Amino acid sequence: MNTTTVDYLLHLADNALVLGQRNAEWCGHGPIIEEDIALANVSLDLIGQARLLYQLAAELKGDVTEDQLAYFRDVADFRNHTLLELPHHGPLSGYAASNLDYATTIVRNFLYSAFMVLVWQALEQSGHPQLAAIAAKSSKEVRYHLRHSRDWLVRMGDGTDESHARAQVALDHLMPYTQELWLPCAVDVDAARSGVGVDLASLHDDWDTLVSDALAEAMLVRPAAQGYVSQGKFGVHSEHLGFLLAEMQSLARAHPNANW
Repeated sequence: MNTTTVDYLLHLADNALVLGQRNAEWCGHGPIIEEDIALANVSLDLIGQARLLYQLAAELKGDVTEDQLAYFRDVADFRNHTLLELPHHGPLSGYAASNLDYATTIVRNFLYSAFMVLVWQALEQSGHPQLAAIAAKSSKEVRYHLRHSRDWLVRMGDGTDESHARAQVALDHLMPYTQELWLPCAVDVDAARSGVGVDLASLHDDWDTLVSDALAEAMLVRPAAQGYVSQGKFGVHSEHLGFLLAEMQSLARAHPNANW
């Protein structure tokens, strides 16, 4: 078993699972019925990607199942980016009627989809054939995620005063967390060196261009990504991941030997 490959797969899988779980929280609560369905589909895509990655990691490890990797690991064992575990709200207005803020969801999905569209595209050339196949499938899905979130970003940013303000506040809140996307990590470096993973630094300029072009069209001001650098990929998470996992894992942990 190649430990680096397994750790790399778990990082990718945890990212997809956690963001998939967050997007699923909109099911039944979407601002319009079309978006309720759209985000449910995005969530299913992400959880499907996570399943494929967990299955491959479990196959390589040989002593676990995909369900054990998703439902029976604790907070410190997860290696997802902190950006993805944050709740659907930032500094909401005082008159907000819900703790679900669609602008926050859209901005996060856009920033991360712009990143993953480049990652999956590069991983289509991975030296690991099974990962390359997962990447080919995931690339098609994440291109839709990027188009969906970008369209809404522009619609909100170049919309009413209220929608513009909410989009800008969400962007100001989330942009600093994108620093972690580029944070050097031994697993990323080793995976890229072995030909399994991708050199993240090589994607940075393209991501910058994708983000800047969309923000310009949306009439939004790009804030500086600076300040505290989150370290979720090292297992150092915000307080929010524990609550998310508690809800997601509760049924499996309550009935660990159940057959569905």
